[in-house]
Amino acid sequence: MKLIRLTFVLLPLLFILAACGGQDEAATPPPPTAVTEQTAPDPTATLEPAATATLPMPPTVAPAPTITPTPEPEATAVPAGVLLIEPEDFGDDRNPFTGELVSDLDNLQRRPIAVKMSNAPPSFVRPQSGLNDADLIFEHITEGHITRLTLIFYGNTPPDVGPIRSGRLIDVEIPAMYDAAFVFSGASTGVNQRLNRSDFANRILRGGLGYYRTGANKPYEHTLYGRLNLFWDQLEDLGLNSPPNFGSNMAFGSTPPANGAPANVIELDYRWETVRWEYDEALGRYRRWAADQVVIDANSSEQVTAANVIVVYANHVEDGEICEEIRNDACLHLSLQIQVWGSGPATIFRDGQRYDVTWRRENRNDMLTFHDANGAPFPLQVGNSWFQMMPLGRESSVTVR
Repeated sequence: MKLIRLTFVLLPLLFILAACGGQDEAATPPPPTAVTEQTAPDPTATLEPAATATLPMPPTVAPAPTITPTPEPEATAVPAGVLLIEPEDFGDDRNPFTGELVSDLDNLQRRPIAVKMSNAPPSFVRPQSGLNDADLIFEHITEGHITRLTLIFYGNTPPDVGPIRSGRLIDVEIPAMYDAAFVFSGASTGVNQRLNRSDFANRILRGGLGYYRTGANKPYEHTLYGRLNLFWDQLEDLGLNSPPNFGSNMAFGSTPPANGAPANVIELDYRWETVRWEYDEALGRYRRWAADQVVIDANSSEQVTAANVIVVYANHVEDGEICEEIRNDACLHLSLQIQVWGSGPATIFRDGQRYDVTWRRENRNDMLTFHDANGAPFPLQVGNSWFQMMPLGRESSVTVR
């Protein structure tokens, strides 16, 4: 069905947004013939734990507003015994990011979209729009321990997503992992250069259909939102809205694996705030809090939940070539490179249980996959997943009870 398109005229100033101090740049990408292989470290390299970076102390952030919980989302029944390991197990009617059956098969014929979203300060960005409709969410550290999100949309089409913010070095990796387009508000000069040289440079949506500004009374950088149906229209116009191809696939199973340990509450200390997930047995999912406040999806006014909470430990290394914030002609914060290639430790929380596993990404176009102690694929619960990115050696920042 052809959607009525709304055209939003965005001034060039739209994407010159500050990550922290006004250094973002929205450079025009090169034509497809100029795209070259990315110069980031070899994605097949083995991680070196000793390279974990020491990060500066966080700035002061305004406390999150009090949010009253709203009615619970309904649980989706999943037949017992569903086990999806090989690509052929998914058939042609399941979302490979969630293992869920898809009611509209046309959704699987479109390009996934990665959207960059702000997560701080809470008083200006929360409640965010689109959290419960994303198939996958990466929460990662930026400068000064403040976190930012990258959301992958494929199976669902929420009415609004945002607030949309500027990209980071991890976004040179995530769209390649999921064969996705990329929606963001801009980036620092160095990050833009890496994005322009990436293998998905022609799928970066820097303007046109989909972006709009709210009239909210808050700082300008927190007022950019998007409409996914129009982003997909834009990809269609560019001839880029084709089904994705994946170098690897995640495994799913509706029955909890054996040998799990109880995990009803998970707390992650990001230093600037603590994230808490609590398992709701009746719902079969984890509910999210941040800084002791219920986290809400503004689209539905429902609490954010996840079928899988996955803590991924990876090297976090400052990139000496890219500055994210300059003050008084001095670099205040270098860009942080999160090395999501090779392999490393991870902890998966599903069904109120904890499982220690290994994550792998052997090739650039591989998504993250998970394996048990014997090297066998470890199945996630059918449903959405929230990746909590943590530096290697920060296991003590995660508390489970």
